[in-house]
Amino acid sequence: MAKSKPFVSDIENIRKRARKDIEKGAMTAGYAADRPTVIKLLNHALATELVCVLRYKYHYYMASGINSQSVKAEFLEHANEEQGHADLIAERITQLDGKPNLSPEGMLSRSHADYVEGVDLVDMIKEDLVAERIAIDSYREIIDYIGTDDSTTRRMLEGILAMEEEHAEDMNTLLEQLGKKGEPAKAAPGKKSASGKRG
Repeated sequence: MAKSKPFVSDIENIRKRARKDIEKGAMTAGYAADRPTVIKLLNHALATELVCVLRYKYHYYMASGINSQSVKAEFLEHANEEQGHADLIAERITQLDGKPNLSPEGMLSRSHADYVEGVDLVDMIKEDLVAERIAIDSYREIIDYIGTDDSTTRRMLEGILAMEEEHAEDMNTLLEQLGKKGEPAKAAPGKKSASGKRG
């Protein structure tokens, strides 16, 4: 049987610290992480999410072909979920007394994922899968870096990571389904498409 561990808290000291530096809001003396670095990492994650929103939206509007309707719905759902992630991250940055960097200038250099349009439906799905895989590894690294120093940020990122893993699985499933349905990845160069235009 595990030995019980007594919980000891100096509530008087906690009360005094709460009144000191009250203008810092949620930031108390007990925050153990390197705040400027965490804010920088979160701004990179924010840029990554926003680039993913834009890529998924582009794919939603540009997807075409016999199998595109169900795929378009998936692109739109993912775009909305990535926007939700961006909102969570921006909110956390402000809670840490930082500023969310929403400037379009330099967004691609801050983002871990690329913005690649793709030339057809299969290409779009592949690019989204690659971006999700990048996000998964990036979030794992940030979570490992934060460790137990900022449990709130860690929990938020773990939730986002779980959803990015779902997104990657969704994209992988779509690729498998399209392969079975025989949708061509690309028209052969110089061949006429159904519309009569050359590729």
